[in-house]
Amino acid sequence: MSRQQQQSQGVVLTGYHSNAELLPKTGPSAPLAQDPESTATRWDIRRTGHYTVQQNQNTQHGDRYGPPTATGGTKATGTDPLSQPNPSLAACPTSQLSSSPGHSPNCRSRPPPTCQRCNSQDSLDELEMDDYWKEVENITCSGGGAGRGDGGGEGEVQEEEQQKVPEEGEQEEAWLTEAGLARLFDDSLAADLDQEEDNEVFLSTLTRTQAAAVERRVASLHQTLLRRRNRQHVPDVRDIFRPPGKGEQPDKLKGGSENGQKDVTSAETETELNVEVAFSEQALSYRDNHQRLKVTTSPNSPDDKLPNFKLLRDKTGQTRIGDLSPLDMKKVCRLVLVESTALFDTAGIDLKAHKAVKVKTKESGLFGVPLTTLLDQDQKRVPGTKVPLILQRLISHIEEEGLDTEGLLRIPGAATRVKSLCQELESSFYDGMFPWRQLKQHDAASLLKLFIRELPHPLLTVEYLNAFIAVNKLPTKKQQLQALNLLVLLLPEANRDTLKALVEFFQRVIDHQAKNKMTLNNVSVVMTPNIFMFKGFRSKVTEQQEFSMATSTANIVRLLIRYQNLLWTIPKFIVTQVRQQNMESQRKQNKERAVRKLLKKITTDKPADKAVPEESSQGFIRVQAPQFSKVSMAVQLTEELQAADVLTRFLSQDSSLAVKGEELCLYEIGGNIKERCLDRETYMKDLIQLNPAAEWVIKAAQR
Repeated sequence: MSRQQQQSQGVVLTGYHSNAELLPKTGPSAPLAQDPESTATRWDIRRTGHYTVQQNQNTQHGDRYGPPTATGGTKATGTDPLSQPNPSLAACPTSQLSSSPGHSPNCRSRPPPTCQRCNSQDSLDELEMDDYWKEVENITCSGGGAGRGDGGGEGEVQEEEQQKVPEEGEQEEAWLTEAGLARLFDDSLAADLDQEEDNEVFLSTLTRTQAAAVERRVASLHQTLLRRRNRQHVPDVRDIFRPPGKGEQPDKLKGGSENGQKDVTSAETETELNVEVAFSEQALSYRDNHQRLKVTTSPNSPDDKLPNFKLLRDKTGQTRIGDLSPLDMKKVCRLVLVESTALFDTAGIDLKAHKAVKVKTKESGLFGVPLTTLLDQDQKRVPGTKVPLILQRLISHIEEEGLDTEGLLRIPGAATRVKSLCQELESSFYDGMFPWRQLKQHDAASLLKLFIRELPHPLLTVEYLNAFIAVNKLPTKKQQLQALNLLVLLLPEANRDTLKALVEFFQRVIDHQAKNKMTLNNVSVVMTPNIFMFKGFRSKVTEQQEFSMATSTANIVRLLIRYQNLLWTIPKFIVTQVRQQNMESQRKQNKERAVRKLLKKITTDKPADKAVPEESSQGFIRVQAPQFSKVSMAVQLTEELQAADVLTRFLSQDSSLAVKGEELCLYEIGGNIKERCLDRETYMKDLIQLNPAAEWVIKAAQR
């Protein structure tokens, strides 16, 4: 049977055994450093190997809502984006594939479309994607694309598998454990009443789709454990999630209906993001509406437009990463894990996350050092450092040289010189002896990209890399953006802060595109291989998979840069669920406290429930400022009073302040939130109605 016939019937690629040889293309070619624009320098990647092919009976399942994709139903075992071709293969630059030696003969047979470079940033055209393959060649030539990891620094990194596909049941166990719900499948864990109550509170605040995501994984794990004939008792999923009785309505979050279509769609336009209703609930409504109306999304016509998304105005203020206390942020992470899984579930995307395995890494230095290790050594020198000092210095040097340089980030520095500079940085960076004035701008940009590639684990983490790649399978740009918002929140703090510093820098480069010719798409395609091609990446994927992922991953980087101001925020519905958890925990604590008081017959002046301050009921709030000479002040409440007005009034009354006004923040403390730094556009009267028992404190921002 021919390969084309196999694809038309649907096959499962259960394995690929390959051996890649990198051979220089014969014939004269100019060095990359001297002629970065030249496409003459090509490398012939000769792969030998074979697939293990299994017929796939279920060929009608598609990732999008609608008919199967144009890939003929081909898929890999599991749903691992790193181990299967992506539907975006249809958009891969066929002209390059046909012109470059070593590229897939399947793509070569397709006639190259007539295409000219497009000035629009709505889609990635084929000529812009050519920059992607040039960057891959540059990485390969420098020895950084096939897992060799030549970082130029001292100490060696052990070449081991960085990721491990979990065995049956391990995926669900790890997911439930990360969500803090290990007791749902393991009764052998030590009984912890506080943890039990915490789980009850957590589960009671979940939305319909979030609860379904938990239920699905508990049921799957239950079946797996039964197959193993595990003797330990596993709670029946029906004991955990009791369906609502007749006439009983599920709990609803304030600010939006759980399944009310009216709440999801009302007052919302194509470019507005509703953050009051859970994203998974909105996705479920979208799916149900499309199925009912029999609307299909053609996989050959992807939604490549980049709308000017904006958040629906919230009078209680926007919450950004870093605004909440660590205790509340821990609750946020648990909720976001469940919500992101529920969102992918609505699209039928079953993510098979990899497990990070320990690899031998350098314990000091700059390149090839884990982010946490690097930050630990940086914080000893500069307390409070959140982004590696070497990355900060490289970015500042590039900007000092000027962002108008044409081809910035795209034109590589000379490979031998970059390697030598890398070694020199390793030995003299912390001593302050490195000759920055002699560092050329393109060399600095190459060092920045090398730093990202040489991280022992991907910047987007082994655990969530597949989820980032799978974002493109979601049916609309709005859902893709919502998923990225949740995934950014799930990243470890060090990775999240470093990624933020990078995308902010990329945007500053793009702001100078009139001079440097680096548009959003140009920067995205050039930086994508450096972010997604972690150590040993190319030895783990086939050539076809690499092609299929190119446009897909470039689109992810494009979204991260374009919508960075939205992605580093915490959706209101998540904050609302945190408030609900805090209120429920307080109710339980107050009941216990009341019982103890009755038993001990102790009277107290302080009521169990914190009373609303008398001043608030009279139209005033008391603002505390314990860090400053003016300890407190009363502020009259009006409909238009914002947090910025409170800060302005405080600054006008205390002229002895040593801190700048922009460094101050009005905090909401207590009541149904632990601590929250307020957005300056927060309307105080609306927020007091949401949290009447809170205290209001002015202090230096702790971001």
